Amino acid sequence: MDFGFLMTAMITPFDGEGQIDAEAIHNMVEHLVASRTDTIVTAGTTGESPTLSPDERIFLLQTVKKAARGRVKVLMGTGTNDTRESIENSRLAVLYGADGIMLVTPYYNKPPQDSLYQHFMAVARSVDVPILLYNVPGRTGCNLAPATVVKLSQVDAFFGVKEASGNLDQVSEIARSVREGFLIYSGDDSLTLPMLAVGARGVVSVASHIVGSEMKEMIEKYFCGDVVAARQIHLRLFPIFKGLFTTTSPIPLKWALNRLGFSVGAVRPPLYELSGPERMVVEDALRLVGKL
Repeated sequence: MDFGFLMTAMITPFDGEGQIDAEAIHNMVEHLVASRTDTIVTAGTTGESPTLSPDERIFLLQTVKKAARGRVKVLMGTGTNDTRESIENSRLAVLYGADGIMLVTPYYNKPPQDSLYQHFMAVARSVDVPILLYNVPGRTGCNLAPATVVKLSQVDAFFGVKEASGNLDQVSEIARSVREGFLIYSGDDSLTLPMLAVGARGVVSVASHIVGSEMKEMIEKYFCGDVVAARQIHLRLFPIFKGLFTTTSPIPLKWALNRLGFSVGAVRPPLYELSGPERMVVEDALRLVGKL
């Protein structure tokens, strides 16, 4: 199954009461499809997964699938720091129509590499859909080492890894050793182009909520051999790549989307609203990329 070049880690819209807003989901899916997203990832970091109940995760998946109408693939984030819960989440994702699942490294309990391997294998044995590994040590306190990714890549269930370590040497180590056909996706918008140069396939993006078409063009230009044009797009978009991470994501992204007229609501506690100085940073970034 081909999940494309551009995946969007979609926000979870909330209404004024803090509940998931189905109408806003439909509007966001339409926007992402129009912005040339290939795959929507639900219930990931950007979707505020730690604050979603099991029922909310399924409602979100069902609503996105209904809105997508087969025009884009839909992955669901199912990983937690409990293997049993990750298996249950994954089984439910498959039951309710996910095209694949994304598994983050377990957070807080910091398993060693052999335990990570066993954790991912336990989930893989429980479902029959493509699995995207997700390495984001800045969030989890746990790095998925290249040797472990290489070992997991030999298992057909794992089609790729979302690499958000920020370490290009680690990406290079993975790219040189994984099985042929195993895909690497950038987990950092600002590193997408550099990662393409060392073997990545695309990006699981935050900024694609705002500059999706431009990001898709950047990737296509790179793979068509027009590296100069790809670099120009990267440099033009760089302010929004950084502005959306002026504080913990998705706080800046939700503020930016509301500022642009998308009704996506607030973030859930323990995340809170963007501060005044941070708003200025994000607003300047939106202006610099021509969105205001």
